[in-house]
Amino acid sequence: MDLNDDIPRAGVPSKSQRKREVEALQKLGEELVRLPESQLAALPLPEQLRDAVEQARRIGSHGALKRQRQYIGRLMRETDTQSIRLKLDELRGADKAAQARFRQLERWRDRLIAEGDAALGEFLTQNPRADHQHLRRLMRGAARDAAAGRPPRRARELFRYLQTLT
Repeated sequence: MDLNDDIPRAGVPSKSQRKREVEALQKLGEELVRLPESQLAALPLPEQLRDAVEQARRIGSHGALKRQRQYIGRLMRETDTQSIRLKLDELRGADKAAQARFRQLERWRDRLIAEGDAALGEFLTQNPRADHQHLRRLMRGAARDAAAGRPPRRARELFRYLQTLT
């Protein structure tokens, strides 16, 4: 064993640095395995790497999955990961925006049911193309369902209608 393995040389990364880079690539590969199929299809992956990721999804044995992840990490070292990382960041941003929009619609639905006409006026100023009579009917039905302890069928209808407006 050479004691100088961890001493950085000019232009040559240390052994520890190379190990960190390999682990980072393997973690990126594990993230690819966990992605939904639609997002995986959007990534610019080489065919061999795509096949390895799809095969890892089908493996049930822990040991075999560990070996497959290592194999994916090795393939990642041969691949330009910059474009993959950029596309992943783009997909994450789209997911976060969709989640934020969903939470905002949930808050509006809850406010419309709880506050009634006061929240409705504010909502209509922000969404002038909304059908206020239809919206008021859905709000009142959802409030009645909540008061009677019935399933939130009309609250779901209200949410779906809010989704069509934005």
